[in-house]
Amino acid sequence: MPNQMEPRRGSPRPIVVTGKSDADAGRAMRTADVLCTVLGGAAVLALATGCGTVTDGTATTTSAAADSPHIFNPCTQLSDDVLRANRVDPATKSVTTDPAEGPSSWRICKWSSIELPYFLSVASSSHTVQETRANERETGFRDVMIGPRTGLIHQDKIDTRGEVCRVAIPAAQGMFVISAAWRASQPITRDRCELAVQHAKDLEPHLPK
Repeated sequence: MPNQMEPRRGSPRPIVVTGKSDADAGRAMRTADVLCTVLGGAAVLALATGCGTVTDGTATTTSAAADSPHIFNPCTQLSDDVLRANRVDPATKSVTTDPAEGPSSWRICKWSSIELPYFLSVASSSHTVQETRANERETGFRDVMIGPRTGLIHQDKIDTRGEVCRVAIPAAQGMFVISAAWRASQPITRDRCELAVQHAKDLEPHLPK
């Protein structure tokens, strides 16, 4: 299944993909890449977030920082009703990272849209919007109001086709990142940033301030 981001060329790769075709492996790394390079400095973040492996398209952390806070878990704390209201199918949930034990700097799940060929990804993190803004690998920064919060639209520089758009919104724990990721095999017919912003606005009341 397609995931969030294109692998970044020339950067360290603390993620290993197995059990997939080459095309699927590249797409699987797209979401997993959030864990290690969405904020820049992959080697540093590998220590901070506990980057690990991706098996059958699912990323797992191996050494989350011991002092990482307990953060909101979108994989378990977004209700089926909320997901359906966002026009995604709860049954299609795919876990990117959600360690079963201990704290984690990232918890990420995604769901398939029931209307168009894209995925909605919801990431919860103890990292911040400011860190995302400082990431030299990101581009297209635009501020946008998401309810009462000022969100940050951004995209991956390597994603030249513009398949993925993300909106980071601040929270006391750090931030949430809402992404719309178009299926690579499908022609693009909708603006991904518009989709991501609308989902962020719909989800904002259900995400801790």
